[in-house]
Amino acid sequence: MSSDSSTRPPLPEGLVAVVKEDCPTCVLVAPVLADLAERADITVITQDNAEFPATADWVVHDTDLALSWHHDIETVPTLLKVENGRGTSQIEGWSRDEWETFTGIDGLGTDLPDWRPGCGSLSVDPTRTDELAVRFSNSTMASRRVEIAALEDEWEAMYDRGWSDGLPVVPPSETRVLRMLEGTTRDPQEVLAIIPPDLVECTVEKVAVNAVMAGCLPEYLPIVLAAVEAACGDEFNMHGLLATTMPTAPVLIVNGPIRNEIGMNSGMNVLGQGNRANSTIGRALQLVIRNVGGGKPGGVDRATHGSPSKIGLAFPEDEEGSPWESYAVSRGFSPDQSTVTLFPGEGPRMIVDQISRSADSLVKHMALSLRANVSPRLVMGFETALVISPEHMARFADAGWDRARFMQELEANLMVDADDILRGAGGIEEGVPVEFAGLELPKFPPGGIHVVHAGGGAGLFSMTFGGWVAGAMGSVTVTKEITR
Repeated sequence: MSSDSSTRPPLPEGLVAVVKEDCPTCVLVAPVLADLAERADITVITQDNAEFPATADWVVHDTDLALSWHHDIETVPTLLKVENGRGTSQIEGWSRDEWETFTGIDGLGTDLPDWRPGCGSLSVDPTRTDELAVRFSNSTMASRRVEIAALEDEWEAMYDRGWSDGLPVVPPSETRVLRMLEGTTRDPQEVLAIIPPDLVECTVEKVAVNAVMAGCLPEYLPIVLAAVEAACGDEFNMHGLLATTMPTAPVLIVNGPIRNEIGMNSGMNVLGQGNRANSTIGRALQLVIRNVGGGKPGGVDRATHGSPSKIGLAFPEDEEGSPWESYAVSRGFSPDQSTVTLFPGEGPRMIVDQISRSADSLVKHMALSLRANVSPRLVMGFETALVISPEHMARFADAGWDRARFMQELEANLMVDADDILRGAGGIEEGVPVEFAGLELPKFPPGGIHVVHAGGGAGLFSMTFGGWVAGAMGSVTVTKEITR
């Protein structure tokens, strides 16, 4: 909790005790408080019952818990020394020795136990904290408030207003958004990016609103913020990716410590349902593009078919289970940095090889499968992401191949004889221009193969994503460090 010192109500000067009747230790020390009222200058602030510990001029009822909230009272009883309206020192719970030392008065509660622990303050009661944060926080939300009529269904109302991707969204109440903003130290009103296609300024707060709607937890917010920044930079070209008729969208790959900190799934069903972080982080990015930037299907979003990646797709690499350096490290980051990579991809497709036992056989088969990405007749214009499963990865680990060796072998097997894919060759009009006759061409442009390790421990399958147009005419895959 936090508050602006200019709006913080002052505490009474001198000795102050904060208590509540619904606390056995506070009830225990009630006679001590009455004794101190006679022998010293004390004010008792009571949180619940205005007549506890007594009906007296030295008892103040903290009716709305403003004093307790603004002065960070977490435990009752709390005994404070106050100067200029603020506590300068304090003790919590009951300890005769500590209370006598703190007050300078001997003989307190001689018939009481020597020590008893305190109870939780009402100002930190989980059933009240959100309400108190909205009432007292110095964070002033700038987002427009939308009133929902008493008889309206919130979820249906949001769908009717066009805020949904077709699935239910969580109502972004002020309490939920403030709770979401606790996931970052960034200023809620910081302009994070200009969101296409409408080129609207998007603040951290607006991202938090959509993260709530997507179902994120506050600890996911730093990833969503980094993803929004990455998506809206010139390199990734989110506007172009949105407007293409191809079925592509940002596919988020998460690396570094944050994967485990928030409990992302890098194992069984890694690209599927069941894990909250995996399921909601990519969705939050897509809702920002939709709700802030105006990127809705049928408008600027012109996908012919679309794909599940347009709802939102995020997954982490299984770094611990990989014999190789992580994907992020291969892109120049350190293992202790958390990153998110945005790859402009379609839905995943499967590569099946249950027989290859050598690294050489498997890499050849993977290359053959990758030649079909987007189209086996098109080369150099599209990138790919390859998700290698643990059982397939074991073939390369057993052979002693590192990431560099694998990439070298894969790229060598992805050279294509242009004569086989010329326009008109084999009776197929699609293909590369006839000017490429006689050449060998790489299937993917330099740096256009993105390899990560993830998936369940059983299954001789790997997965691949076809990409959108690569480079300056399309999207550049972007990796961004995640900061809190």
